Amino acid sequence: MHKYKYIDREKSWLTFNARVLQEAADNSVPLLDRLRFLGIFSNNLDEFFRVRFAAIRRLSLSGISGEKLLGGISANQLLKEIIEIVIQQQSESLRILSVIEKKLKTENIFIINENDISEEQEVFLKDFFIQKLSPELVTIILNDLAEFPMLKDSIGYLAVKLVMKKKSEIRYAMIEIPKTINRFVVLPSNDNKQYIILLDDVIRHNLSSIFNIFDYESVSAHMIKITRDAQLDIDSDLSKSMLEKIATSVKDRRIGEPVRFIYDQLIEKDTLDFFLDKMLIFSTDSIIPGGRYHNRRDYMNFPDLGRFDLLYKTNVPLPITGLDLKGSILEKISKKDYLLNAPYQSFSYLTKFLREAALDPKVTSIKITLYRLAKNSQIISSLINAAKNGKKVIVQIELQARFDETSNISYAEQMQTEGIELIFGIKGLKVHSKVCVIERIEEGKTKRYGFISTGNFNEVTAKIYTDVTLFTSHQQILKDISKIFEFFEINYRLYRYKHLIVSPHYTRFRFYKLIEREIANSIEGKEAFIKLKMNSLSDFEMIDKLYDASNAGVKIQLEVRGICSLIPGVPGMSENIEAISIVDSYLEHSRIYIFGNAGNTDVYISSADFMTRNLDGRVEVTCPIYDQEIKNELIDNFNLGWKGNVKARILSEKMDNKYRTRNNQPIFRAQLETYKYYQNKLEQFENGI
Repeated sequence: MHKYKYIDREKSWLTFNARVLQEAADNSVPLLDRLRFLGIFSNNLDEFFRVRFAAIRRLSLSGISGEKLLGGISANQLLKEIIEIVIQQQSESLRILSVIEKKLKTENIFIINENDISEEQEVFLKDFFIQKLSPELVTIILNDLAEFPMLKDSIGYLAVKLVMKKKSEIRYAMIEIPKTINRFVVLPSNDNKQYIILLDDVIRHNLSSIFNIFDYESVSAHMIKITRDAQLDIDSDLSKSMLEKIATSVKDRRIGEPVRFIYDQLIEKDTLDFFLDKMLIFSTDSIIPGGRYHNRRDYMNFPDLGRFDLLYKTNVPLPITGLDLKGSILEKISKKDYLLNAPYQSFSYLTKFLREAALDPKVTSIKITLYRLAKNSQIISSLINAAKNGKKVIVQIELQARFDETSNISYAEQMQTEGIELIFGIKGLKVHSKVCVIERIEEGKTKRYGFISTGNFNEVTAKIYTDVTLFTSHQQILKDISKIFEFFEINYRLYRYKHLIVSPHYTRFRFYKLIEREIANSIEGKEAFIKLKMNSLSDFEMIDKLYDASNAGVKIQLEVRGICSLIPGVPGMSENIEAISIVDSYLEHSRIYIFGNAGNTDVYISSADFMTRNLDGRVEVTCPIYDQEIKNELIDNFNLGWKGNVKARILSEKMDNKYRTRNNQPIFRAQLETYKYYQNKLEQFENGI
């Protein structure tokens, strides 16, 4: 038997983030996009520490070894190994940033610091500091405070040391780097060069102005950042509404335990010791040296400078073949199912569906689940519009969507004010399903229309997340969706669904059955294969089932963007399993599940990954695809990803993110080829082919 059956999920996740870092290092990626990948890498790492690292740290502090939960490694050992990997990745990210900055110079783009400012820029920055930056600054002198201020999670601070002339006294201060101003300040230029300075350095440049009331000999400022445990502790007080409980928990998150402290490694030791001592940070495991600048996630918003030649070409989202945005979308859906694959195709169809339902006099009700929403959500506007038009609107909104709690609370209050009926989910279960059903009176009878998706109803993320949405008037499927809303209301009853596979009650065992059928078919010599595309695969029991299928001769292809705890290609365990991961300009988010079924292929789309939380601890929906044309389209989508040889990495026990070799095959960039696939489909339809 192979030494290990599984890859640790935390290390696997860090390996995924290393793939993001690979994009930042890739010379074939446009320069400004490389900077943005650095930002994504940093943002991912922040969230990892706030959630996963914090959870393992809690396990470690509890005195439980956690080996069973963590697949054979203790929590203490895992924390050490994670820190080693993170320090190495941080070092690599700094190296990559240095390379990118050098290449930017060859494009006449210069990121300068406070020591490189010209006279013309000095005049601009003086005015910028007085008019814009100074009013936003929070500066605190620390020595004489009775209580040390609470540093906010993931905000950048400058730790300031003032050496006073009088008796060489030392004062310490901190300056919060404001998030209300773009961190990258574009400077004026009278030549063909473009100059950018970070807000941190504008503050450093103005330290004398900020501390001019002090008689100091020298002043220095180095960046620090703290990351806090993001776990929500939900109050059990029955007298409080769910809205109140979540709002209180989100406030409490601001004072969560520190799990990571990053500092500029050039900071003087006495300054570092002062801050660590005052912040009561004693665990060396979570103290990480870094470079001059932290919060590199801000590079996600690096200005484009009008240099679109240094960015990926944006492909305009295409229309869905045969589904006109000008006519009635409900009328079209009444005749056949349609599939939306964003961002290759326009997300506008989803908002058009809701806008039409809001205005249609025959529509009586709209029921929808909401998880993550855009900042100015057209979805919410359409639902409020429907309520104002006398429709019964029922919204299940997940208040515990991590890091979107505040936004969702605000939307919930807004919808309540407009008379929308809200459901706040089920105790102990997050609602992660992405479904909508409307009821319409046609010829005296109620007819249902709706959609089921793999992703959030969010018009902003729909521009970068790949997700598929099925529009349907299949009455039995939509009746199942209505039952899910009944489950939200009366969740002590066990509902039976004829078509949908619904977590937490059915998903695990239905997928077991589908895998077991492939095993039986393989043993009988029939065609047997499994093709799974998902974000994460970490449930040990589901992995064991896939190992069983591999050992029975079932050919398994996996496209897993993020965590993959399964070890592919091990003789006697997983020799019939291959796994790849694609990281490119879009974030792969669709869940598409395909089972050979002895030549009568079954295809499903789902909101659920093969993670324990999705299978057993959330409300998730997996939907069968019955329309043969859409089935073929989803199989084609999977196969296009599988053919990828530019952005596809081979997943293996080594976790080395090796790119797939081409073996003299032509270049095949899966996401680009998928866009071409839809272009071609549209052209054929328009030409009557």
